[in-house]
Amino acid sequence: MGAALEIRNLHVAIDEKPILRGVNLTIKQGEVHALMGPNGSGKSTLANVLMGNPAYEVTAGQIIFDGQDLMELEPDERSRAGLFLAFQYPVSIPGVTLANFLRLAINARMKAEDPDSKGISVSEFRKLMREKMDQLGMDHSFAGRYLNEGFSGGEKKRAEILQMAVLRPKIAILDETDSGLDIDALRVVSEGVERLRGPELGVLVITHYQRILNYIKPEFVHVMYDGQIVETGGPELALHLEEAGYEWVREKYGAAE
Repeated sequence: MGAALEIRNLHVAIDEKPILRGVNLTIKQGEVHALMGPNGSGKSTLANVLMGNPAYEVTAGQIIFDGQDLMELEPDERSRAGLFLAFQYPVSIPGVTLANFLRLAINARMKAEDPDSKGISVSEFRKLMREKMDQLGMDHSFAGRYLNEGFSGGEKKRAEILQMAVLRPKIAILDETDSGLDIDALRVVSEGVERLRGPELGVLVITHYQRILNYIKPEFVHVMYDGQIVETGGPELALHLEEAGYEWVREKYGAAE
């Protein structure tokens, strides 16, 4: 049985203002879930909390990942345990190449598993990078560029997907990966995610719009509204949202406080 991310009755506040009000969600390896909802419903808050952003305070509930209490782990420990977050707005790190960044990340994981590990050799790492870049249809020169420095929106998101390919997480959270992308860049990034899809990867796609789901096909679609998951269904739920918008959700569940 693969790993699972279990969110149980999660309540979260920022500056004492409640944002999440009892979220329940389970994502297993091999499953693709989409989390949709209007702006301000709490979607990105959930992503931040899952990766351990200290600005958010968990006031109740549990997050269990692969049998471990996630709340007890620092963000780097969560990453090493197999959780990955693709950021909505990836930051640039001048002076650090994408290749060096990823090699250091792999070595940190290997060291955590075995304190005596010497890390991945340069030749092994180059082979791995080339293989993953070919898999994602990326030019090899990308590896020598400073991380996100001067990257277009599409390139930043592709760099995030490359990180996901190299680090091979058990569960990946894509926080509004479609934000700021034109249709061509969106297709390229989405196809990259689809190529990585398989029994060892669970994915949570957080999005406002249905268009990314034309490329990344979810098995489960959840609607978040006012800090709670209020509707769950299959891909047809996303299509309904595309046609009808979120007005029916507001009418059914009342105005946010």
